[in-house]
Amino acid sequence: METVYKIYCASYEHALLLVESYRKDPRLQEEILETLNATVPHTGASDLSFFLVMPVQRVTKYPLLLGKILENTPTSASAYPALQAAVRAMAQVNANINEYKRRREVATKYNKAEHLTLRDRFARLNTHSIAKKTTRLSRLFMHEAGIVAKTKDKEYDDLEEKFQCVVSSVAALKENVASYLGHLEAFLLPTPHKRELQIEEGPAQHYHRLAEHLHCTVFPEFKQRLDRLVCQPLCSLSDMLVGPQQLVKKRLDKLLDYEEIQERKSEMGSVTYDEEAAMNTYLAINALLVAELPRFNQVALQILRQILCSLCALQRDLAAQVLHQAEKELEQMPHGHMPLPSFWKMVEDTLKQSGAQLHTFCQTFETVTPSPVTQALNAAEERKVLSLVSKHGPDKLYQVMSNISGSKDLDLTLQRGQIVALLQSVDTKGNTSRWLVDAGGPRGFVPAGKLQPYCPVQSQQPGMQMPALESGTERRRHSYAPPEAPRPQVATFTPAFQVVAGFSFAARSPHEVSLQAGQPVVVLEPHDKKGSKEWSLVDVNGQRGYVPSSYLVTVPVQEPTGWSLPV
Repeated sequence: METVYKIYCASYEHALLLVESYRKDPRLQEEILETLNATVPHTGASDLSFFLVMPVQRVTKYPLLLGKILENTPTSASAYPALQAAVRAMAQVNANINEYKRRREVATKYNKAEHLTLRDRFARLNTHSIAKKTTRLSRLFMHEAGIVAKTKDKEYDDLEEKFQCVVSSVAALKENVASYLGHLEAFLLPTPHKRELQIEEGPAQHYHRLAEHLHCTVFPEFKQRLDRLVCQPLCSLSDMLVGPQQLVKKRLDKLLDYEEIQERKSEMGSVTYDEEAAMNTYLAINALLVAELPRFNQVALQILRQILCSLCALQRDLAAQVLHQAEKELEQMPHGHMPLPSFWKMVEDTLKQSGAQLHTFCQTFETVTPSPVTQALNAAEERKVLSLVSKHGPDKLYQVMSNISGSKDLDLTLQRGQIVALLQSVDTKGNTSRWLVDAGGPRGFVPAGKLQPYCPVQSQQPGMQMPALESGTERRRHSYAPPEAPRPQVATFTPAFQVVAGFSFAARSPHEVSLQAGQPVVVLEPHDKKGSKEWSLVDVNGQRGYVPSSYLVTVPVQEPTGWSLPV
């Protein structure tokens, strides 16, 4: 009787809230009234609350009724001792129900997860809350420092440890399932079955049918079952853990308050009404957790076990379906019944044949592809490259193979095709994957994997040689000087460059010209008629027009006979 009435009385307030929500639905309220009039017309009840309150009133009447019977029973009667025991038992039952109800009310107050903004948190701050949090924090520090002994409750500590284990297991499984679903979505992105194959029956058609069956039937059904049998129960279980987690956290706060008040009570002999209420709150939360955590842990583990069993069963079903469909398609292929050694021999021969075809294609591509149109460097680029050669030598020059965006301190941001000089092949920590380079002014670190050695082409233009002769004025001042020794000629290097379109551009007027990304162009004027360098006049396959200067990229061209696209 006590167990049944405990649950009923503790849930009575929640039941009244449900009845109140039913009243807001006219259709449901009308159906309830019709049912009451048809089943219990003699009560005259207008809603369910009339019946809900009856058990609550009945359990409190038992001690009164038994007491009245005891008053009218002679003490010499044989039933008198039994009636006394019944009165005491029902009084204790009512006391236990009230205590359980009070604990549940405390738990309901603290187990709600609050999502407060920073403004709301600041609005809750006051002198009392700040003092209370400061006292708790100092008490916690004294616990950790060993100044004050912690209150030990082995029974509760064991239950909390098991509960936290369940929480971490649910969180890990939820994260892994979400990652698994993400990988499954990525796996289903390619849709080969949507491409029509212009070939006759064969292995490709068999794979086409297999991919269509997997994408359209097997995997969609698997995803639906996974969501229904794993994801939804797992999310519900995760939501169930929020309330107990809040209660466990609040118990620790109230324990710190309880210890502080107990210490003050032992010194002063008494405590205030609020302090007594705080102590009772801790005792209520602790008693409720000790009483209900074992059952909660058991139920949570059962649900978790069922979810894992469902996941394993789904995986087995998926593997069986895919294997069955694959075997059905493989039986129709020419090598479906071929012995395993013969099959691997066929695969090896096919790979060798494909490799030979690819090698022939690469040779043909390198031979027949024409060389791109090249043009010389502008004056600024020539001076920069010549400066790097004179400082570091041609063997230290490297070419940037792709755009580099510096993300760390001392990193450089470089564009594809830029020429740099190597200073050190390690960084300050000895990492050989980051090199220190000179970019013609700024120096810094770049990824070694984005650089390749650059072989400059020797210039044949006289104007590109380094000036080494003295002026005529100096020669006149020393007209009787001994003949000078021949000066060593400094070899100059001018890399061959080409200008290509870094991005596609669609002409919007007759004065502009369209470009495709990677298309070679010849820059006629690096500015427009007004002198603005935002637009450049270019020649593209005989057509002249303006394009945005930022769309053009200068990239080096290597000297070998073949032609390779810039990386």
